[in-house]
Amino acid sequence: MDVTEETARAEDEDHFEDAYDRIPTACRMDLQSAIQETQCALNLVLNNKFSEALDLLKPWWRDSMYHALGYSSILVMQAAMTFEHKDIQIAMATIKEALHTCQRFRKKNSVVGSLSSLISRQSNLQEEEMHAELCYAECLLQKATLTFVQDENMISFIKGGIKIRSSHQIYKDCHNVLNVTHDLTSQSDSHRQFEGGVKLGIGSFNLMLSLLPQRILRLLEFIGFSGNREFGLSQLREGTSGSTLRSILCTLTLLFYHTYITLVLGSGEGNLAEAEALLEPYRHKYPKGAIIQFYSARLAALRGHFEKACAGYQECVSSQQEWKQIHHLCYWELMWTHTYQQDWLQAYRFADLLCRESRWSKAIYVYQKAAILSMMSAEDVDKTGEDVVELFRQVEALKQRLAGKSIPTEKFAVRKSRRYKTSTPVPLVLPALEMMYVWSGFTIVAKRVDCSEALLVTIEAAEEQLRRDSQPSEFHVDDGCLVQMLKGLCLKHAGRLMQAELCFTHVLSSENRIRYDHYLVPFTLYELALLYRQQGDAAKALAFMEKAKSNYKDYSMESRLHFRIHAALNSLRSSPAASP
Repeated sequence: MDVTEETARAEDEDHFEDAYDRIPTACRMDLQSAIQETQCALNLVLNNKFSEALDLLKPWWRDSMYHALGYSSILVMQAAMTFEHKDIQIAMATIKEALHTCQRFRKKNSVVGSLSSLISRQSNLQEEEMHAELCYAECLLQKATLTFVQDENMISFIKGGIKIRSSHQIYKDCHNVLNVTHDLTSQSDSHRQFEGGVKLGIGSFNLMLSLLPQRILRLLEFIGFSGNREFGLSQLREGTSGSTLRSILCTLTLLFYHTYITLVLGSGEGNLAEAEALLEPYRHKYPKGAIIQFYSARLAALRGHFEKACAGYQECVSSQQEWKQIHHLCYWELMWTHTYQQDWLQAYRFADLLCRESRWSKAIYVYQKAAILSMMSAEDVDKTGEDVVELFRQVEALKQRLAGKSIPTEKFAVRKSRRYKTSTPVPLVLPALEMMYVWSGFTIVAKRVDCSEALLVTIEAAEEQLRRDSQPSEFHVDDGCLVQMLKGLCLKHAGRLMQAELCFTHVLSSENRIRYDHYLVPFTLYELALLYRQQGDAAKALAFMEKAKSNYKDYSMESRLHFRIHAALNSLRSSPAASP
């Protein structure tokens, strides 16, 4: 790492990355060559050349830790996206072999036990040992992911948890090594690559752990886990700079956080400006890359540019045909983007594609398709040739189990669809809009005044229909409360706060009469708390948030609400006057 390394450091970042668009021929796979060749494979993936990336890594994956990590990462990603048993088995066998490859480069004792050795002895072997710890930790995380989806029992869940804990501990040890050795080796390219890997691991762990509600985090802290959101974000931000192998991975982690996690498991406060800035350089570097196109479309949707988003997702679908699973991600988003605009025929089209092509969650896909059809006129439903009642009746049999437990959103769909099991089904009220709320869609629609107003018209029409119901069913109160909560959301986002408060308080006053949809009360308390925060009444917001968190249990999607409450409480305590 002498003359060659100094030359590489003198080159700018664009040249560093572009150099790996070709496939180098390696005659000897030293650490630097392995990192460069894995960078080349990553570039191939980002250019939709998935098979070429595997072909590049395959010859060395049993002899090089980075080739092993890269090769297994692609197969694990594919298995997680397809959910096919065969793909999961192949990926699991590969990751086990990759762990063995990484293990050969690790010190015989742990990093903690060899800190003094690592600091005192600057050699190629020491660099390999440091990188082997990183690669081993990343492979452990991959194996944990596959362990969760491979089997459906609690033993597998525990095994996966142990692997995550081991990975977390290795990253903490590597972070300690980084702190101690920073001044000694800061000029080394190998050290900068190591530093990038540590920032990715430490940043991701801290960020994800910081999302967990306090009752879960207290338990995890007992066994060595801890999470600091700001520290995690800062580590990932630092990791995005420079030209290391993991720079783009830090960027993709932050993009996922800002465009999905903050919305589904938070209170919708993702930093879209930062996400745009992070994505911009890669738009130029990988203009046809499906992953980059997907995030560009997602950001357009989050800003309320639905037409632009739809065009972007369609471009993403057209950009490659090798990994159909990326098409499915786009279909999911297209289904929702058309739902936001109440373009039900188009939303149905993509829900139907998911039902036919994707294995991820048949129960959700079929329920969603039936829910969308429920929003359409009888004439339009007839054109599709679908039987809505029969679709709802299929949902329960399609439910999956993960680690011995049902997936919360599937359980919700199953419970709602049981209304169609009787000989005289009682139709659901606004089921597509209810699921839109579950996936935080109202926060997105709020960016478009025209779409929000159109939704309010649809909700008020359902409200009027319920009011005119001459023979109320046993679900009448529940349906009325659902309509009032959804109406309150539209009014809140429109700035009509007093009217929104009346809708929310109507739900709360009906608590004792709700028979089935008990989730409506704690979720409404949460929404009312956000409304009070928007009005600047932090004390009232905090009181309602705490009530939603502490006074209710065993209702649908309870854990999802606790994630959202945790995020909102953190935001409330740091900036009480901030709007949701």
